[in-house]
Amino acid sequence: MKQAKFKYSKESVPIGKLVCVGRNYAAHAKELGGEVPEFPIIFLKPASNIIFSGEQVVHPTYSKDLQHEVELVLYIGEDVKDADDETAEKAIHGYAVGLDMTLRDLQFEFKAKGDPWTLAKCFDTAAVLSDVILKNDYSLRDDEKISLAVNGITKQNSTIKNMIFSPVEIVKFISARLKLERGDMIFTGTPEGVSRVVPGDKIDAAIENIGTIKTEVINK
Repeated sequence: MKQAKFKYSKESVPIGKLVCVGRNYAAHAKELGGEVPEFPIIFLKPASNIIFSGEQVVHPTYSKDLQHEVELVLYIGEDVKDADDETAEKAIHGYAVGLDMTLRDLQFEFKAKGDPWTLAKCFDTAAVLSDVILKNDYSLRDDEKISLAVNGITKQNSTIKNMIFSPVEIVKFISARLKLERGDMIFTGTPEGVSRVVPGDKIDAAIENIGTIKTEVINK
């Protein structure tokens, strides 16, 4: 079982489910031809998909369009169900940088057929995580810069204030439908600028004051 890694702490916590929010930046929804949602669009990834900064993303052989998505990740540090504003904020114990790697060609294919697009989001190495910085060590300002570069060329560059749904709103929405438990991670969506990566590409992702990710795409 994958264990969360923490800055400034030797705490060891098994990672539970990865709950992901789609289209949480209006510009990203637009670039993919989607509408701005009225409520968070939710999908899941298994914890077995996780790798950590410094490890390599393996490009699946059955896709020709692997894309990067840098995201703020919320670390849930206690069980929460039907949260209000106060309990939602309290359940968020820390933050990390995440990469939601996506097989865009499969996603579009599945969507066109009306089929679930689980296999476009769930594959080995599809979720990359930085260390978690706990709230005791850093308080989120809600305007931190979020960025990603491929081979030194900036592809994504925004701030988390551009999220449609805030961390508290996301936790409230999810916990009203699905109990969140200690060790769960919530990927809160990506800004515009997603693009294809191929084996040999080096990815550098960062969120101001939260952390960084360095990874490389390789062949299987």
